[in-house]
Formats: sequence, structure tokens, C-alpha cells
Amino acid sequence: MSESQHIQRPILLYLHGFLSSPQSFKCQLMRARLAAEYPRIVFCAPQVSPYPAIAKQSLVSLLDNFLSHKECGPIGLVGSSMGGFWSSYLAERYGLPAVLVNPAVHPSRFMPSYLGQVLTPYSGESQEYRLTRADVDTMCELEAELRQPLRGRYWLLAQRGDETLDYGDAEDFYRGQRQTIEDGGDHGFQGFARYCGPIVEFLFNP
Repeated sequence: MSESQHIQRPILLYLHGFLSSPQSFKCQLMRARLAAEYPRIVFCAPQVSPYPAIAKQSLVSLLDNFLSHKECGPIGLVGSSMGGFWSSYLAERYGLPAVLVNPAVHPSRFMPSYLGQVLTPYSGESQEYRLTRADVDTMCELEAELRQPLRGRYWLLAQRGDETLDYGDAEDFYRGQRQTIEDGGDHGFQGFARYCGPIVEFLFNP
């Protein structure tokens, strides 16, 4: 492959949910669809720490690194659950488009219920976490940085059957942005495969 073919390749950054991983179903589905149908797009799905300070530092460093290279083309974000919050945070910081799948709008509201527990990833990795009150305080500060009007360009994908998060919070927060809110479904977002192609079009062909 010639050097010119490496220049300006689009990057799709997929951010998984709380205590999930790049091995999650939606992440792997998106990876496979891009490889099969959009091979020019670079797929990146980092492991995102449940500790907000660490997650912020690593994600900002990752974006700064992408943007410092002349080969970097347009960047689009896809975030599920907690990854939806991080996608919004990065979209606002860098002015990027983002697709949010059943996103967490106010993570600090559910984080206290995990305090004092030993947390392990749902995807089975041999890792343990313990959140502290300082982590909740940090998340509150990060949430406060997301102010209206939003600078990014968003598409909210939500299902009313989400058993974990209230879709109405996202509906309100992203009001004025593109929204697709379906009846039924669940927090994992049933039928996500239907949206892989439209997500690519939204992020890279506005």
C-alpha cells in the first residue's frame, strides 16, 4: 500500500460502557462491519477505565495524539452508556460528531451505589476496581463542563425499554440534536446492527 493511501484516513473511536470492554457485542459488531464494508476507516476501541480521572487523561491523550499526526482524517465518536458520556465530553472538547447509544447523561447519580464494592468487568477480564467518593466528585466536575449549547453534532439512539438508564434524561439533554428513540428494547440496544451503516454516514458524510 502506498504512502498516499495512508493519508487522511477517517477514524471511528468507539467507547464502551461502565465495567464493559472493547470485547462488548456492539463494539465487536461495529468493528466487523467497518472491516467488511468500510475498510478505509480506522477503528479504535480503547479500554476505558471506570475511574473518571484516569479515563479523562487517557482519552484526551489519545485524541491529542490522533490530531497531532498529519495522516489523521476526520474523527467520529460512538459511545454506549458511560461511553456516551465520554463521547460527549470529547465531542465538546474537540468539536467532533458523536453517536450516543443509550448514553449516561449524569453518571455521578449512579456511581454512589457502587461505592465500597469490589467491581469486576462484565466481560470477564481478571481486573478489580473500587470507586471512592473522590471518583464521584471528579465525575460531578466533569459533568459540569458539559454545558448548553452543545458544540458537537450528535445523534442520540435510545430505547424506552432501557432498564438501567432513564432515556428521558438523554432526550432532554440532547434536545435539538438528531434523535431516534424507539419503544421497547433494553440497555444493550436491541437491533444495533441496523444502525452501523447509518452511523458511518452520519459521522463521516454530514
